Amino acid sequence: MRALYTAATGMMAQEKNVEVISNNVANMRTTGFKRQTIHFQDLLYEHQRRAGAPTSDQNTQNPAGLFVGSGVKTVATPRIMSQGNVTNTERTYDMAIRGEGFFRIQLPDGRTAYTRDGGFETDSQGRLTTKDGYLVDPGITVPQDATSVSVNQLGQVSAMLPAQIQPQALGQITMSRFVNKVGLESIGDNLFLETPGSGPAIDGTPGAEGFGNLQQGYLEESNVNAVTEIAAMIQAQRAYELNSKVITGADQMLQATSNLFRG
Repeated sequence: MRALYTAATGMMAQEKNVEVISNNVANMRTTGFKRQTIHFQDLLYEHQRRAGAPTSDQNTQNPAGLFVGSGVKTVATPRIMSQGNVTNTERTYDMAIRGEGFFRIQLPDGRTAYTRDGGFETDSQGRLTTKDGYLVDPGITVPQDATSVSVNQLGQVSAMLPAQIQPQALGQITMSRFVNKVGLESIGDNLFLETPGSGPAIDGTPGAEGFGNLQQGYLEESNVNAVTEIAAMIQAQRAYELNSKVITGADQMLQATSNLFRG
């Protein structure tokens, strides 16, 4: 019976939905995390009677067709790239982006990754890195004898050195944005990669047209909303239950039919 397989696709789709929701909830405290949603599409239809087909020799037509669907499929899990809350950490190398843009990160294999996680550190050479030791691009090195480091809203980094009255410029933090940032590929570690779907990176500096600005000593929180995720979870559970009841009902109908033939 077709209903068994149709309802089964619905149950599998809701299982995937719950997996997406659980990942969102698990990352509620992940810096710069962007929650995912899920999109579905209906599967192919069997056309048992087409709309507009003739119904008599007097040119009358069937106003509505008879189409039987075969279920649902998951087609995409795009990220919602809205701004997360910005919280004060009072840490020198923490930076939050207010507005559009991603930090550029140089991976060990030479590729450039992108992130909204501005929780940076310095390595043994004073270079600005992520928590995994990946270099921030372009490279910025903090002198070992620096007494303080400041980053303004435009991404200009400077440090106070002993016996100097004026701060010394260390470099400029740059950012990238994308025409379709939803098309970025997530690779874990709060990092994204450019894809043909995202389009090429558009590079610029904080505060430039189309780019947000920086806030030193702050981090962007996840944009996951607990209430929204709970509501989505309840909806997924109800849809799963309904599909399971369809399978139970279809099975009972098959058993009744089988018993009739046996009789």
